[in-house]
Amino acid sequence: MTTQDRWFSSPTQVFWAAKALIEGRTISHKTEIREVRGWRLAAICERLRKQYGWPILTEYRGPQNTAYYHLAPGTDLTKLRFPAFARSLAGEVAR
Repeated sequence: MTTQDRWFSSPTQVFWAAKALIEGRTISHKTEIREVRGWRLAAICERLRKQYGWPILTEYRGPQNTAYYHLAPGTDLTKLRFPAFARSLAGEVAR
């Protein structure tokens, strides 16, 4: 595994985040903790944005400025590049 392929989040967390985003969900750190017991959603989204070119938008809500992540409206899911941990999702998008 090369350094650029290394993630500091578990494969389950990366897969979950990618799947949630392509399903059109808006996700937050609290959602990640509840569903996959993860804690690095911001890092995962930033990596998907910068390394894989995902058009992920961040919206801050509430008095605690909680970050919520979602794909930009109109995103062509068939053009997304997937990390190794989530490549199987590409087949779901193509359907």
